[in-house]
Amino acid sequence: MAGRKQVLIILLFFLFVLEGTIMPWIIPDALLPRIGYNFVYIAILFVTVYYHRHTALVLGIIFGLLHDVVFYGHMIGPYSFSMGLAAYLLGLIFKSQRTTMPVMMMVAILGSLLFDTILFFIYKLFQLNHVSYDWALVEYMIPTVFIHFIFALIIYVPLRKQLDKLSRHRSLSKDKT
Repeated sequence: MAGRKQVLIILLFFLFVLEGTIMPWIIPDALLPRIGYNFVYIAILFVTVYYHRHTALVLGIIFGLLHDVVFYGHMIGPYSFSMGLAAYLLGLIFKSQRTTMPVMMMVAILGSLLFDTILFFIYKLFQLNHVSYDWALVEYMIPTVFIHFIFALIIYVPLRKQLDKLSRHRSLSKDKT
């Protein structure tokens, strides 16, 4: 079953590459500064709900650090910290293998807002951000939540099936030991 974990990591890496290569071509230039698309983070939210929060924490830290290095070079660590912390906190709140689609969509919305809020205040703390939270909420957080919600709807069925298989195997291997 190690193959399923490798498939999950390959999927996350594929989403990471998709964010940097294809998405800037799809989104119009006028909306590009206003819309953030972090598809890896949405997939990590699925991992935190349907698999395990500790795995999501590690994946959030690793892929967040990858985001910090490749895309956002102001500081090393804000994306890593934000992704890991938000995924772990949401894993504490929504800890069920049988979470329904509406609840998962709510997790995607809350997770997107939590991630952007943590990131906003980290940048505010280090004085890299000079706008108000209200402005940031209207200008880029809400459009980003909408994009994340649409993406979560698209990947819900295939990703949930894969994570159910992964967690089923994990529970079977625990029962054997």
